Amino acid sequence: MNVLGYFQKVGKALMVPVATLPAAAILMGIGYWIDPTGWGANSAVAAFCIKAGSAIIDNMSVLFAIGVAYGMSKDKDGAAALSGFVGFLVVTTLLSPAAVSQIQGIDISAVPAAFSKVNNQFVGILVGIVSAEIYNRFSHVELHKALAFFSGKRLIPILTSFAGIFIAFVLMYIWPSVYGGLVSFGESIQGMGELGAGIYAFFNRLLIPVGLHHALNSVFWFDVAGINDIPNFLGGAKSIAEGTGIVGVTGMYQAGFFPIMMFGLPGAALAIYHTSKSKNKEKVASIMLAAAFASFFTGVTEPLEFSFMFLAPMLYGLHALLTGISVYIAASMQWIAGFGFSAGLVDMVLSSRNPLAVNWYMLIAQGLVFFCIYYAVFRTVIVKFNLKTPGREDEDSSELVASGSSSELAKQYLKALGGHENLTAIDACITRLRLTIKDTSVINESTLKNLGAMGVVKLGANNVQVILGPLAEIVAGEMKKIPKDEDLSSVVIPT
Repeated sequence: MNVLGYFQKVGKALMVPVATLPAAAILMGIGYWIDPTGWGANSAVAAFCIKAGSAIIDNMSVLFAIGVAYGMSKDKDGAAALSGFVGFLVVTTLLSPAAVSQIQGIDISAVPAAFSKVNNQFVGILVGIVSAEIYNRFSHVELHKALAFFSGKRLIPILTSFAGIFIAFVLMYIWPSVYGGLVSFGESIQGMGELGAGIYAFFNRLLIPVGLHHALNSVFWFDVAGINDIPNFLGGAKSIAEGTGIVGVTGMYQAGFFPIMMFGLPGAALAIYHTSKSKNKEKVASIMLAAAFASFFTGVTEPLEFSFMFLAPMLYGLHALLTGISVYIAASMQWIAGFGFSAGLVDMVLSSRNPLAVNWYMLIAQGLVFFCIYYAVFRTVIVKFNLKTPGREDEDSSELVASGSSSELAKQYLKALGGHENLTAIDACITRLRLTIKDTSVINESTLKNLGAMGVVKLGANNVQVILGPLAEIVAGEMKKIPKDEDLSSVVIPT
């Protein structure tokens, strides 16, 4: 597996712990809605909600270790998740200021400040990756009969513990420099204020095609470089009291995404529909409506973005630029709202009573303006440069909506991908099939698009992503159920 393909695998695994954020956002959002100033002091119900949500937010590091270990394990086994937890405990305990003081024989006051920040998502991800690799390599090892009890999956936590010691030893000497570099990077952007927020947002969108935006997000949204924008925002009044939340500043790496996801991208969807060929409008309308609604309501943008990302890269570049401008404007005007999952209507409503939300309703006004901008820019560019967005293909060979049951659809996708004999791994995230392919030349991309795929991404020689939208996990699950010796020759697929 090449480096890019491996990072893709990591990016997919990161969705496991990230998927816990909506629960925290909903609980804390409800709590702050009930008691926006006392963070539970004035309401027992609010206190329950806020404390329950903060239990998730405050332990994101260990959730990353567990989630990544589980997500990257070859058979998604609980033993891998347990090993991730064990490894994280070993590493963070050995790198705690008290342990470093004792191991290095120095006064605790002389321990570098970096070790007080070792309980973070970066370490969680690192431990998760190592734990998963150990599981994938040694989970079927058979030991001597005298040690047979510790064979197989029982061996993994033991090996992970020793790996944790090695990781801690290495980090004990390089973590201060790594942490210092991350802080410098974060501060260089943070020091640029509103412009830095816009630059971050621009690169956030540019990294979406290869799924590496999570790495950038962790610097600004979590506590890798001390910014910690999402947890600090969700902390509300408590964050203000503790000095970790600043009204008008905390949330500026999130706020400007609301106008884009709730309004801008739906405007782009309308432009794509209006510029499609008459005979394709009904088909285009169905997929654009669903993708635009997902973007507006939940902030899930990939189904819409992938519908034009590869068909019209120029449009995607403009989209990234407009996102950066939107985040810059929102930060400059101090129109602030935050999210626990993504910048959709649900998160806007939940964050509206958070005391760190400043003039959040102005983001709606900004969004209406960006709806018009996106519509005008997309429509003009599509027509002027004759871009082949959905419904404007030269050949009428694209069935944008597939019909039939999910099991039949899975067989159609499997056949278009060359069958089980051409696949070595089948997986999925929220919107994408993530596949390891023996021979990518066998793949019939036009057929995949006929079946409803919004895009096909080839990463190196053997890694492929098929963008399906919310159906991705269902199709992947059904594909795995298809017997490897089943004859697919009778499966009819659209041409």
